Amino acid sequence: MRALASISQSALAHNISLVKQYSQGAKVVAMVKSNAYGHHFDLISPLIQEADLLAVSELSEARKLRQYTQQPILLLSGVYSQTELHEAINLNCRIVVHELAQLAIVLNTKSNIKVWLQIETGMHRLGLFEQDFAKVVEKIQQHPHIYIETVMSHFACADKPDDPHNQQQYDKFNRIVKSHWKKSMANSAAILSNPSSVFDFVRPGIMLYGASPFHEKHSELKPVMKLSAPIISINKVAKGESIGYGATWVADKDSKIAVVGIGYGDGYPRHAPSGTPVLINQKLCSLVGRVSMDLITVDVSGVETQLGDEAILWGVDKLPAEVVAKYANTISYELFTGVSNRVNFKLV
Repeated sequence: MRALASISQSALAHNISLVKQYSQGAKVVAMVKSNAYGHHFDLISPLIQEADLLAVSELSEARKLRQYTQQPILLLSGVYSQTELHEAINLNCRIVVHELAQLAIVLNTKSNIKVWLQIETGMHRLGLFEQDFAKVVEKIQQHPHIYIETVMSHFACADKPDDPHNQQQYDKFNRIVKSHWKKSMANSAAILSNPSSVFDFVRPGIMLYGASPFHEKHSELKPVMKLSAPIISINKVAKGESIGYGATWVADKDSKIAVVGIGYGDGYPRHAPSGTPVLINQKLCSLVGRVSMDLITVDVSGVETQLGDEAILWGVDKLPAEVVAKYANTISYELFTGVSNRVNFKLV
């Protein structure tokens, strides 16, 4: 009996429809890197069908995604060699250029390509510096086979709408990028909170999968992944007895403990503390003791349970991923992408 990730295509369709509603006619670049944020390329057909482009981090992902669609792919990392350039062209990728070394590579193309120029506005991670932008544009415009489709940047603090960095980056982006260029800056958080940053292309990620880019659940988003696992044992534990590795949890009363067939080997967060909620038979119960590789233990005292009952780890209204992430001191992105290949995936 294995853990199960149930993927809702109706939720995917709802969420991308919501993106379009918020995006005021902008084209949608669906972020599907890291195997669609852990949701699997072969299970996300509503995103593939409804998005204008699909974005991945690197060529290995583009290669796998090409098995499922002929939609254009945005290669966020760009290329780092002539070999990668040729493969990106063959895979019909739009190629991001975020540093001068990459410019030298793409200028060698003898095939028509579309590029996105990424500029640095305050994230201080990837991007062309302001003083280099004009000369990069000039060189590309002199090339007969390269077309600048969009100029992009990335917010550092979009998940904090009131952070002054957002306005500073927005202003810098608009100062550098003249109005005749198509522009892209808005990720999920900016789409939901900063309409002025929508521009020509939006790049939603986490909101497509039904989780909020903010600290609390967003009421309009629908969870896409429900992670569950069966109860495989039920034990009585007397007051004063401990549970699991390190004996970190001790029963303060006689208790009924369910053993659930999931652990960090499946992607459930190892550092989830005692008290993290688990939904069993519509009741929120508490994780107790350490998470092990294959198992967790849950206090089900007072809850009607039997072997084989479903324990829901996240992905329903009563227990969204954001809540579990908060308990585990992480983010929903990490929960989703961390689900391992030991877990069964199915469409619902």
